[in-house]
Amino acid sequence: MSGKTTLTTPTDRKIVTERVFDAPRDRVYAAFTDPELIPRWWGPRRMTTTVDEMNVKVGGRWRFVMSEPAGPDQAFKGVYREIVPNERIVQTFEWEGLPGHVIVETAEFEDLGERALVRTTSLFHTTAERDGMLASGMESGLTESHDRLEELLSEGA
Repeated sequence: MSGKTTLTTPTDRKIVTERVFDAPRDRVYAAFTDPELIPRWWGPRRMTTTVDEMNVKVGGRWRFVMSEPAGPDQAFKGVYREIVPNERIVQTFEWEGLPGHVIVETAEFEDLGERALVRTTSLFHTTAERDGMLASGMESGLTESHDRLEELLSEGA
C-alpha cells in the first residue's frame, strides 16, 4: 500500500518530506532522473510540465516549465551537486519568479524491498524563505505530485 506524503520542519531553515512508494527503489529513482517520465508526474494535474533541460550529472543543469491555460508559465531550475545512482540526489532549486532564492534539496532513496522511501530535505537561507515556501501551497502541490508519481509507478513504467 502506498504511503502518505508527510512534511516536517525539524529546524528553522529546513523542510523534510517523506513518502513510501509501492515500487522498488531503482524504479522510483528512475522516475526522478528520466526526462521522459518527469512530465507525467511533476507538478499539479491542472498544469503541464515540460522538461526544458535535464542533464543528470554533477554540475549538470535542469529546468522544468509548468504551464496552465489560466495563467503564466512557472519555471524552476537548478544544478545537480551530487548524484549517487539509486541512493541520493543533491541539487539546487530555484523558482524563476523569485530569482536569487536558491534552495539546496537532498533526495534520499531508501530501499524497502518492493517499496522505497523517498526523503527530501530542503535547506533554505533563512526562516522567512522557508516559511514563504510553506505558505505558497507547497505541501498540497507536492502531495499531488507524489500521488501522480504513485500512479505512474503502478503502471509498471
